[in-house]
Amino acid sequence: MDILYKNTKNFSAGQLQELFLSVKWESAKYPRKLLSSIRQSDIVYSAWDGQRLVGLINSLSDGVLNVYFPYLLVRPEYQGAGIGKRLVELMLHQYRGCVRLSVVAFDEQVSFYEKCGFRLGSGTSPMFIIKK
Repeated sequence: MDILYKNTKNFSAGQLQELFLSVKWESAKYPRKLLSSIRQSDIVYSAWDGQRLVGLINSLSDGVLNVYFPYLLVRPEYQGAGIGKRLVELMLHQYRGCVRLSVVAFDEQVSFYEKCGFRLGSGTSPMFIIKK
């Protein structure tokens, strides 16, 4: 499998929606907002199998102290092939000078992020307001 990694924000709403639907993420219900969100990200790395978008990670950052990675997703049929790990590595290299790199992980994803160097924060809890 030859996966091509790109630093780009050039996606169609359909490409993003298809990727997000593949992992059953709520964001797929809002394709135009999703497209706008990705285009307004600071950096976006994507993984491609030919013309097919198979993975993506994005960042929001002040470029100096803080960077947050809102999305990391890989199509289920491509999971376990190192694509997610490679996408994280690209971002960690990009933000190697930042002090605080953060992600909010679902419980079942914690071990993956720990393998990538992230640690659970002590005395912290992620908090959200999610509007439907």
